[in-house]
Amino acid sequence: MKRRDLLGLATAPLLAACATPPAPESTPAPVPIEPAAAPTPATPPLPAPLPAPPPREWRAAWIATVANIDWPSKPGLPAAQQQAEIRSLCDTAQRIGLNALILQVRTGADALYDSPLEPWSEYLSGTQGHHPGYDPLAVWLAEAHARGLELHAWFNPYRARHSTAKSAPAGTHLARSHADWVKRYGDQLWIDPGEPAAAEHTLAVVRDVLTRYAVDGVHIDDYFYPYPVQDAAKQDIDFPDEPSWQRYLASGGSLSRNDWRRYNVNSLVQRLYALVHEVRPGARLGVSPFGLPRPDLRPPGIMGFSQYDKLYADVELWLREGWLDYLAPQLYWPRAQVPQAFEPLLQAWRALNPLGRPIHPGLFTSRIDTTANSWPVDEVLGQIDSIRRLSPGSGHIHFSMAALAQNRRGIADALRTRSYATP
Repeated sequence: MKRRDLLGLATAPLLAACATPPAPESTPAPVPIEPAAAPTPATPPLPAPLPAPPPREWRAAWIATVANIDWPSKPGLPAAQQQAEIRSLCDTAQRIGLNALILQVRTGADALYDSPLEPWSEYLSGTQGHHPGYDPLAVWLAEAHARGLELHAWFNPYRARHSTAKSAPAGTHLARSHADWVKRYGDQLWIDPGEPAAAEHTLAVVRDVLTRYAVDGVHIDDYFYPYPVQDAAKQDIDFPDEPSWQRYLASGGSLSRNDWRRYNVNSLVQRLYALVHEVRPGARLGVSPFGLPRPDLRPPGIMGFSQYDKLYADVELWLREGWLDYLAPQLYWPRAQVPQAFEPLLQAWRALNPLGRPIHPGLFTSRIDTTANSWPVDEVLGQIDSIRRLSPGSGHIHFSMAALAQNRRGIADALRTRSYATP
């Protein structure tokens, strides 16, 4: 998930739901009553059938914990204050009219819950591996569910250290315990997707959470292979996966390097989907990719970054095969931005969806801020109107909760009284 200005983004990367219940069948027409053979008191007319309720709309927001974007407000707060912030954010979500939250529980091979496999996140205490004095995920689940909010656990499957990290890696962090899996790329550390043992570890992490916590879903975003870093000549620097690539070739592998990289990501997504449904039936896997489809599958006039070629993410395949329960493409551009036009992109993703999986676009609500370049509130409200018109009964996700909690330019009030005036 990203936090940079995307208004002009056409070729550069972004940084940083669910199965909608089917609409109820219409009420059958009343059966006519035969007239009585002899005069009798008039039969009262049958009541007119009630109109079918509209399908449930999924209204969610991301809670980004990396770099303390949304929660906790800063590292090192006392446990009681962190828990008070959890309650406040859940109250805000309920008051506005949301029905789901997506909490980032793994920012970079760390944990915002009591994990036997990975160290505590530094975004809680300021020091990686330091116990915050309580189990944040358990509290989030209790507070969200008490308010009728779904809570989905959001994992970053490949990042090992964010550029904002300050504390030294804990002894149990992968950068120290399995340094051969971890590669430095730009100013961050990444788990090599070509390392089979690393993929097994990530699946074990997700299995552990699904087993011990009553989460309503598992969620991953657009970080697969990392967004390209460029050298001084503005050329992309290749991801440093030579050892795993050479082992693949030595084992008899015949894919091209790019197809091999896509295979690595495809395999993890497919196995995540199976894992979620095996361990916690009823939970859902959501994927939130970069918002532009593959170049050869885009509507006319749509241009920009190709996640298929640069992140090795074959999202269209996952949608076609049904390896996810909902797709949340990050449509982080205003409706009038023609090269990344909102409505054509929404329609494009819907057309690439033969199994009818719910499409819940990610909205860049945090682009509403105090600067002169802020989006108007009506841009986000208008995008919600577009989703309702083109894809009724689906839903959307706000990036991120901070914009709603701060009620920037009145966005929370506008959602509560206008877009979300009815449950």
